[in-house]
Amino acid sequence: MPEQAKLKVFGKRETRSLGLDLAGSENRPTGFCMLEGMRAEASTVRAGDEILARISKVKPEVVAVDAPLSLPEGRKSIEQRTSVHLRECDRELQRRGIKFFPVTLGPMRTLTARGMRLKKALEGQFQVIEVYPGGAQDVLGIPRKQKGFENLRKGLERLGIEGLNCGMNDHELFARQLAFHRNVLQVGEAGLEPAISIL
Repeated sequence: MPEQAKLKVFGKRETRSLGLDLAGSENRPTGFCMLEGMRAEASTVRAGDEILARISKVKPEVVAVDAPLSLPEGRKSIEQRTSVHLRECDRELQRRGIKFFPVTLGPMRTLTARGMRLKKALEGQFQVIEVYPGGAQDVLGIPRKQKGFENLRKGLERLGIEGLNCGMNDHELFARQLAFHRNVLQVGEAGLEPAISIL
């Protein structure tokens, strides 16, 4: 089991971070949350054009996406048949005993393809990072959603996130968490690299 982390966030300046709990299909809702400092406002969106338009409107400093945004080294496409299935960040999760789904597993293929298209559309305008809320929940000692939506909400409140309420759906709640993890400067006594600490 991973060690629970000690947390530091960026200082007095309030960063503008956007969290996206990206769905693999436009037919399913995507959580969309804008976080300024610790104040959050969340909603749901669906179509790719709607997501891009809303991101352009709110102009975040960074977009944090809960979806794979890259392929394993040596793999040319998500459709390619090869024995290469894991990225370096996936291996880091393995080393830490954190459960995850490889990008090449079943429905993850569709989500990965959509995440990569979104990143390509946003690059050059915004900083786009990949986040993994389940792994972050394990590192920070927050219950995963399988242990109850209310337990997850209370765990996020303990981190200091404001604006959480019982009327939110799970996509909106995850989007809030994703935006928060952008503000994490350092996770863990072992000093994780930023690219790993937010996964």
